[in-house]
Amino acid sequence: MACDPKITNRLKRAEGQIRGILKMMDDDKSCQETMVQLMAVRSSLDKVMGLVVAENIRHCLNENGNVSNDKIEEALKMIAKL
Repeated sequence: MACDPKITNRLKRAEGQIRGILKMMDDDKSCQETMVQLMAVRSSLDKVMGLVVAENIRHCLNENGNVSNDKIEEALKMIAKL
């Protein structure tokens, strides 16, 4: 799968957030502060997952202009997992 630079940047940002969370834990930051950052990472990853599914659907539509029911079903299953 070719990766859109926007998706790559989002993942790199999430990676940085996770490193920050690990540092917060090493520095004994409060649970509340840590949870705020964990929720931000989760939200970021949820957004990336949505973008990946949307890109997959776009790719399928552009590939031949007509998407099989199997492809639609596959995309919907991915969305449902979000």
